[in-house]
Order: sequence, then C-alpha cells, then structure tokens
Amino acid sequence: MYLSVQLSYYPLTDDFKPVVKEVVKRLEATGLEVYPNRMSTQVFGEFDAVMAALSDVMKWSFETYGKAVFTANFLEGDRRPR
Repeated sequence: MYLSVQLSYYPLTDDFKPVVKEVVKRLEATGLEVYPNRMSTQVFGEFDAVMAALSDVMKWSFETYGKAVFTANFLEGDRRPR
C-alpha cells in the first residue's frame, strides 16, 4: 500500500532552522521520496517504509534536540506532485 504524508516539524528551540534541515536530511537519507517546502515536508513511499522512517526520525529528533511538535496528515495512495 502506498502512503502520502504531509509532515510539519516544530522544534521548541530559538535556533530552529538547522534542526529542521537536519530532520529533512535524515528523511531524505531513507530512500523515500521527500519534497521539502516552506510550510511542510511531503513524504511518499510504501506504508511500512514510511511509518518506520517517521518513527526513527521522530525518536532521533527527541533524543537529539529534545521537545518538538510533529504534525502529520496521512493519505492512502500516491499523491506525489506530477
């Protein structure tokens, strides 16, 4: 099953830009299709791979940078930009 996710990440730190860029970089390293933009990051791939990557990146973020807010919208199916 293919999954499309719109993910927003809000680290609770004053210097948030490098933290957000590092999270996006880690998502890109998973081999999933990742499209960052100014408002959110879109992630596309097989359901199990996407969920595993999100779990790993979120855990890493909390362990590395502390408190943060993640918001996500999940849609079953392929909603990649064409």
